[in-house]
Amino acid sequence: MKYIDQKETDPRINLAFEEYVFNQMDKNESYFLLWQNDNAVIVGKHQNTIEEVNQEYVKTNDIKVVRRLSGGGAVYHDLGNLNFTFIVNDNGKQPFDFKSFTQPLVDALKSLGVNAEFNSRNDIAIDGKKFSGNSQYAKHGRILHHGTILFDSKLSTIQSALKVKKDKIESKGIKSIKSRVTNISEYLDQDYSLADFKKALLAFMFKDEDLQEIFLNEKDLAAIEKLKNEKYDTWEWNYGRSPVYNLRKERKCDFGLITILLQVDKGIIKEISFFGDYFGNGEIQELEALFVGIKPNEESLIPLLKEIELEYYINGLDSKTLIDLILY
Repeated sequence: MKYIDQKETDPRINLAFEEYVFNQMDKNESYFLLWQNDNAVIVGKHQNTIEEVNQEYVKTNDIKVVRRLSGGGAVYHDLGNLNFTFIVNDNGKQPFDFKSFTQPLVDALKSLGVNAEFNSRNDIAIDGKKFSGNSQYAKHGRILHHGTILFDSKLSTIQSALKVKKDKIESKGIKSIKSRVTNISEYLDQDYSLADFKKALLAFMFKDEDLQEIFLNEKDLAAIEKLKNEKYDTWEWNYGRSPVYNLRKERKCDFGLITILLQVDKGIIKEISFFGDYFGNGEIQELEALFVGIKPNEESLIPLLKEIELEYYINGLDSKTLIDLILY
């Protein structure tokens, strides 16, 4: 396992860094990355940024908003949060197998006195309070798994910067974002700095493995800067998907919250957009294009969906649920 301790704290650089390691570095190697972002909201790949972020608050407080490669929900990062990334070959792993990547972290935290547990499709929690959200992106037999670790973050800022839908909060039986998250520094068996915590985490997680630290060269850094400028620092990537629509359908499913925006004219679908905190490997625009020009009725949708592998685009979604969502 190769290890990179990324010192940069610009979220645009760091998401470009992740993508660069995933796509451009030796694909016969596995990588573990640790990194931090200064104040930022990191939006899931399939989310409608404008609906997820308190625009006035992030602008006033100089909080950057950046979209990531993976699905899932929006998260707040600051320098009290530590991010980790595994980049590996899938080796037969099931899609969106979060537990195999989070278990080493859970075990490491238990060794430090923290009673952590994997408690949902992608969260790690203490006493029901989330401190780590995880997401994945897969392509060409490679998996990128990344997650947050709230160590000593400003929890009040999380609530102010994010707009979490009421039904998502109510479905978890809680009253606010702040009441459902926590910092692990409160639970550690001794007073760790974040730097000390990183060392302890690495020492436990890789105690039985040869972890080799490597460093990026000038060519790597230049390529990452270019990717940042061309993608992660652009409005088109971070905000671009905000379509015009005349029908809106939304449902909280087991696999996540899904919102469908439809532009229907004279009984024909002219445009359809799928948003949400779901996970999926396919490019969602490919799925959306298949619906353009058909009628929004069962006679048109059933034969179309028989030809589509829905789970490739939205993990957990089946044809019946999608038809119900579009039509009823």
